[in-house]
Amino acid sequence: MKIICVGRNYAAHAKELGNDIPDEPVIFMKPKSALLQSHTPFYYPEFTNELHYECELVLRICKNGKYIQERHASNYYNGITAGIDFTARDIQDELKKKGLPWEKAKAFDNSAVIGKFIDTTPDLNRKNINFSLYKNKELVQQGNSGQMLFSFDAIIHHISNYFSLNIGDLVFTGTPAGVGECVVGDELEGFIEDQKLFSLEIK
Repeated sequence: MKIICVGRNYAAHAKELGNDIPDEPVIFMKPKSALLQSHTPFYYPEFTNELHYECELVLRICKNGKYIQERHASNYYNGITAGIDFTARDIQDELKKKGLPWEKAKAFDNSAVIGKFIDTTPDLNRKNINFSLYKNKELVQQGNSGQMLFSFDAIIHHISNYFSLNIGDLVFTGTPAGVGECVVGDELEGFIEDQKLFSLEIK
């Protein structure tokens, strides 16, 4: 199992971090050890002083594939959920200033949180999925899949040109504007529409 992530897939988020809007999906990866296992507590990492939440829609790959055509891409995922791509923003900023890779800021242990999956049935409008993140019961992020620069199917097509997709892989599809800092004691809750899919306390 691997975790493939898309960066800067919402124009407003790219702008809030001072990044250019990309002309193709920005791809990075997290190792299997980045996935926070269910019923496992999340502990604030010792190496950062600026931990940020980034809420995203996450796809579950259900079929092995390579060089997938966009028109067939929807056959390769069968579940969607809300998740968090935790980012050590201070570490990332320092690495970016030096022109260095920033896996240490994105791919550390337990940095990928996923909620309960919803099946992607044919009646699901994949271009109009609302999702949101609440911190301590206050809305901090909200987005809609229709706001993505690159659709689910475009993402699957692009990724599969470089990496084989395998059953059980996860694809984080990018975060909307509103990313921010979290601290010990914060409670984070992720929703698709009005359905809560995960709840997490930072310890």
